Amino acid sequence: MQPQHAAAAMRRFEGRVALVTGAASGIGRATVDRLVREGARVLAWDIDAARLDACAGTHGAAVLAQPVDVTDAAAIDTTLAQALPAWGRLDIVVNGAGIVGPNGPFWETTPAQWDRVMQINLRGTFLVARAACQHLVRNGWGRIVNIASVAANEGPKNLSAYAATKAGVVGLTKAMGKDLAGTGVLVNAITPALIATELLQQLTPHYKAAALARIPLGRAGTLDEAAALITWLCSEEASFSTGATFDLSGGRGL
Repeated sequence: MQPQHAAAAMRRFEGRVALVTGAASGIGRATVDRLVREGARVLAWDIDAARLDACAGTHGAAVLAQPVDVTDAAAIDTTLAQALPAWGRLDIVVNGAGIVGPNGPFWETTPAQWDRVMQINLRGTFLVARAACQHLVRNGWGRIVNIASVAANEGPKNLSAYAATKAGVVGLTKAMGKDLAGTGVLVNAITPALIATELLQQLTPHYKAAALARIPLGRAGTLDEAAALITWLCSEEASFSTGATFDLSGGRGL
C-alpha cells in the first residue's frame, strides 16, 4: 500500500460518530481508542464515571464521556437526547458493557445474581440497540457490533448465567440483522475467548488455566486484536455480513 493510501485507511471513520458501552476499560476502551485514532468521535458510556473521565482526558474533544446504566431504558433515552444534538448524527454502536457474574454450579446461583447478569449483558444490549437504531436508520447507514462470547456456543461449566446471556446476544444479533436488512444498518457480533482484560480477574485460577488449555493457539487474545475485528465490522469494508457472529477464540470456538 502506498503511504498516502495507508494514511487514508487510518482515517476511515472521519466524520463518523460512534457509541461504545463498557467504554471505560477492557475491550470497550480499546475500541474507543482505535475509533478515535481513525477519525471517529465517540460517545463513551460506562457506569464507572472516574474511568470515563480518564478516557475523555486522553482523547479530549473527540470523546464525550457519559456515565450510563445500560439497564435503565429512561437513562439511555435521556443521555442520547442530550448528546446527539451537539454532534448531529450517530453511525456506529458497539455494545461492550458486560459482566461475568457468578462462577459455580448453576444451582448455587441466586435469582438476584442471575437477574443482574441478564440485565447488564442481554437487556443492556437490547436497550441500547433499540434506542440507537432509529438514528442509524435515519442516516441510511450504520453498524452495530455486539460483544458476545465463545461461552455462547460452549455453555461452559460453572458459568451458566454468563453463557445464557451471551447465547442470547448471539440470537438477538441474528434477529436484529434480519429486522434491519435493507435499511443500510448492519448488525454483527463477535465471540471472544479469553481476552487479556480485567474480566479475567473475576475467574478462578483453575478456570483460567482450563480455558487457556482449550485454546489451540495457546494464549489469551489481546485488546488490540479485539479492537481490530470490531472496528473492521464498524467500517465500510464490512458490507455484506449482517446477523453474523465472528469468532475471536484462537481456534477454541471452531
